[in-house]
Formats: sequence, C-alpha cells, structure tokens
Amino acid sequence: MASRAASGVVYPEQSLPTARTVGLGLQHVIAMFGATVLAPVIMGFDPNLAVFFSGIGTLIFMLMVRGKVPSYLGSSFAFIGPVLAAKGHGGISAALGGIAAAGVVYLLIGLLCKTRTGIRVIEILMPPAVTAAVVAIIGIGLAPVAWGSASQDWTLALITLGVAIFVAVGTRGFTKLVPILIAVAVGYVAAALMGKVDFSQVAAAPWLGLPNFVTPTFSIEAISLIVPVVVMLVAENVGHVKAISAYMDRDLTPEVGNTFMGDAIGTFVSALGGGTGQTTYAENIGVMSITKVYSIKPLQVAAVTAICLGLIPKFGALILSIPVPVMGGISLVLFGMIAGASTKVISSASDDWGNLENFGVYGISIAVCAALVGVFAANGAINEATKPATLLPTTLQVGFAQLDAIGAATFFAVLLNLAIVLVKKLSPFTESQSSTVVEKERPVATAR
Repeated sequence: MASRAASGVVYPEQSLPTARTVGLGLQHVIAMFGATVLAPVIMGFDPNLAVFFSGIGTLIFMLMVRGKVPSYLGSSFAFIGPVLAAKGHGGISAALGGIAAAGVVYLLIGLLCKTRTGIRVIEILMPPAVTAAVVAIIGIGLAPVAWGSASQDWTLALITLGVAIFVAVGTRGFTKLVPILIAVAVGYVAAALMGKVDFSQVAAAPWLGLPNFVTPTFSIEAISLIVPVVVMLVAENVGHVKAISAYMDRDLTPEVGNTFMGDAIGTFVSALGGGTGQTTYAENIGVMSITKVYSIKPLQVAAVTAICLGLIPKFGALILSIPVPVMGGISLVLFGMIAGASTKVISSASDDWGNLENFGVYGISIAVCAALVGVFAANGAINEATKPATLLPTTLQVGFAQLDAIGAATFFAVLLNLAIVLVKKLSPFTESQSSTVVEKERPVATAR
C-alpha cells in the first residue's frame, strides 16, 4: 500500500486501507446520488437505470484514462433542456437516440484531441481564464438547486451543513476524510427522529431486480436538438480536469482526449440501455478537494456500489428516502467547493490576471451566469404562479440548442475569449505584445 504524500494528497495510483477505501467510496455514492437521480426524474427517465449506468460509465471512464484521472460519471444536467424538447419528436426512445448520437460526436472530438492539432484547438478555446470561469460557473449555476432543496427545511439543511463543516475542520484521522458521509447520516437520523423520513418505499422495494431497460430510436429532429450539448460537455470536462490538476498539483492536460472518450463511451452505453447522458461530476470533485484523496480505488468502490444499487431496488429506495433538505444542505457544501476551486485554477496558472483578457473573461462570465440564474429563476417563479397566462423563458435558445444558465455562460466565456484574441491580433496597437491569451497559457501545474 502506498503511503499518503507529504503534502497530504493521496494520488490516483496510491491506495488506502480497505476500510477507509470503502468508506470513501460510499461517500462518493452519497455525493453523486442526489443529482444523478434528480436529472432523470426531471427528464422522465428511470432513476434506477441512471444510477446503474453511472457505475458502468465510471468504470469505462477509468479504463479509458488508465486510472490517471480520478472522476465519477453521473447524469448530466446539460441534457435536460434538449431532452425535454427532443421527447416531442418520439418520446424517451427518440431522446435516447439523440443522446447516443451526442456520445458518438463527443468520441470523435476525443479522438481529435489525441493529436497535436486537437490539443491546440482545446488550448485556444479553453485557456486558464475560460476554464477557471467554467469551474466557477458550474458551482454558481448549480447553487440554486442546492438552495431550493435546503429551503424546504432549513433546520435539517443547516444541521447537515454544520456537521459537514465541523467534521472537515474539527476532527482528525479517518473521520476527517468522510465529512459528507457522516453529515448525511446525521441529517438522516435527525430527519427520522423528526418524523420526516418516509420508509414506505424502502419496505415495499424488492431486494433484487433488473432495471427496466429501454432501447433508443433515431430521429433527425431529436438528434439535432441534443448533439449541440457536446460543446457544453467539452467545456465542463476540461474545467473539471483543470480543477483536479490544480488540487493535485499535477498536470492532467495530456489526458483530456482520454477523458472525453471515456465520458463519450459512458454516455453512448448508457443511452443504449435507457440511461441518461453522462459527465464527470462536480460533486465528487468537491469530495476529493475536501479529503485530498484522489485515489482511483474509492471511485471504483463507488462505481460497483452504484451498479449494485441498480440491481438491488431496496438499497436504492433507502438512498431515495434521504430527505431533500438533507441533500440540499450537503449540496451547498459541495457546490461551494466547486465554485471555490476556480481560484485554485487561477493561482496555479502563470498568466497575468490583472488584464482584461484574463480576469475580465473570468469575472464577466461569472456575472453573466449569475444574471442568467436570477432571470431564469424569476421567470420560472412567474410561470409557476401565473400559468398558463405567462410563459417567460427559463432557458436560452441558441439555434437548435436550449441552454440553461451554466451552458449559456460557458458559451459566453468561450466566445468572449475568442473575441479578445481576435481583437488583439487585428489591432495595430497590440503588435508589440506578440503573446495572446492563448500563447501565454501554461500547464495548470507541474507534474510531481
């Protein structure tokens, strides 16, 4: 067994004792479960299938990255808007066909990124300023989900949040490594004592049972609606890789092509059986940033556990019985850690963050995300209160694609950076500054 590094970081190739590995793996399951189940519920998919394929997708991902990039694949929220629109062209099966097609396109991008040209394109589109912005956008864009869940019962949410912070800051040893797991357990017990846990579904669920698989059909309309989501997946994936790189102080940029391919194949396989589109999960990166454990082994435990949950409905029902406010409280911690990870990307990059093309791209993109979150939330509240008289947009329509605040702000960050690069190249007043935003980019961190 490899020992923990002097910096306190456990790297992907290192291991921990079996008991700790299992405990950390279960914590990863808890972290991913809320969002992985919520996304298919919103889209009208079977959540048990989503959990089952999240485990299979994660194992595929680990195989593709050869165990070098610690990450967990779960249901992607980027698919929600397009899938809801695509279901109008053939139902769930047609939406699955669109998700499968997106997986194929994503795979081709991954193959392209295995070449020098492909890596250069990613560097142009996603310099540190953009990747830092995307990481912050993900945390900010998901925050309303956590707030909405927590606000259903602030007592339970604050108990859960408070326990997580206390365990992470005020304890030591193995306990310090599993603040999420402990906080959710305490929140669950508190909810049960308050009579706010419904055990009826747990009692009714069978111990064993195969998921209800669904096969895709292919519709041009559905495919055209869903495939543009790939741009968002690319940006999200790169942002996650940069964040993990910064936390581990190890440059994972050479593995970007493999991470795309792992994500793509996981999405394709999931769609073939009725599962959701997948992405690397911010929640699990948040867990790793708290524990400093980036070992692949706990993620493998989490993946196998998820597969078992898909085959053992009673365990799935037990997790589903965790009250929403408890998940909301813990999500506030996780999404906050993700937003904070953007500062780690900034501090690890060698760029000049005092100029517009770097700090401006970062700050303006975050402002756009926050504005869109507020506008879409307000529109949703108005629609709910006045339906069907008032129908204001809660997503942004760009061509065939329907983007939420995260997707729209991500596109904005990429386009703003490209616009600044173009202006610098064309302006006669910047000739003396031969370097551009892209050319000043350095790896997020030096490999140790």
